[in-house]
Amino acid sequence: MRAMETKWLEDFVSLAETRSFSRSAQLRHVTQPAFSRRIQALEAWAGTDLVDRSSYPTSLTPAGLTLYDQALEVLQALQNTRAVMRAHSSTSSDMIEFAVPHTLAFTFFPAWVSSLRENFGPLKSRLIALNVHDAVMRLVEGGCDVLIAYHHASQPFQLDPERYEMVTLGQESLAPYARPGAEGQPLYSLPGQAGEPLPYLGYAPGAYLGRVTELILKQATTPIHLDRVYETDMAEGLKAMAMEGHGVAFLPYSAVKKELRARKLVSAAPPAMQQELQMVMDVRAYREKPSRKDASKGLAQSLWDYLVTHGSHAAV
Repeated sequence: MRAMETKWLEDFVSLAETRSFSRSAQLRHVTQPAFSRRIQALEAWAGTDLVDRSSYPTSLTPAGLTLYDQALEVLQALQNTRAVMRAHSSTSSDMIEFAVPHTLAFTFFPAWVSSLRENFGPLKSRLIALNVHDAVMRLVEGGCDVLIAYHHASQPFQLDPERYEMVTLGQESLAPYARPGAEGQPLYSLPGQAGEPLPYLGYAPGAYLGRVTELILKQATTPIHLDRVYETDMAEGLKAMAMEGHGVAFLPYSAVKKELRARKLVSAAPPAMQQELQMVMDVRAYREKPSRKDASKGLAQSLWDYLVTHGSHAAV
């Protein structure tokens, strides 16, 4: 029999409290089919039905009610144990762990930390660079002190405001860029033509910046003609390909500002279209609200207080 996983208990507790598979799937950052499979896996492990699927809203069976009480105790015990273990670790007590998507880890984070050290004070930090989904899950599963991520209203994170808090650090624009030719004009200039689509360097399916890019293209008033010739989930990879002249890439400004100054990249949108072919996103910091029993470690709390007070003034 497959071993029981802690995340199944967390899924089950969420389902018991929301009484909705779809809502819990959102809160747990998985698709509804995947969430349902995890509940079924827990039921297989328990050897009995835990959820009464014939009722609406969803309710628990008698066995489910028993497991719910036990799951709360088990998860709280694990949380308390983790807090005790962290307290014994000298490295974790004075080091803040950040979960950061790859693009922000390359572009925003280094300069932001420099600004913090200048204005907040000495800071020991550990960077955990992940894709956006895994960075969010790192926060949800208690594996970091702070998550830093992009935010756009069209692509919000389903983080429970009762459990998590947020502060905006700054803003970032996403826009199309290409290598310049000998005359300084982009090798590929939008919008392209139906018979001659422009080579397009795109994000891999599911990438956060890819979804924002798709929204830009969808909302454009002028038809955009692109031919996807390359994809990756990292903006740095797209930037390198764009600089080699392989096509048009939608990139965050912080990733290309040095290349723009050096004229290694230029805007791929004509002046009349630059406004409609860019999207402004927030850069936000998130953390789990500390409980009274498990107070946030001192340095992390001091940093959060500083960010709340200064907000975007703490950004670079």
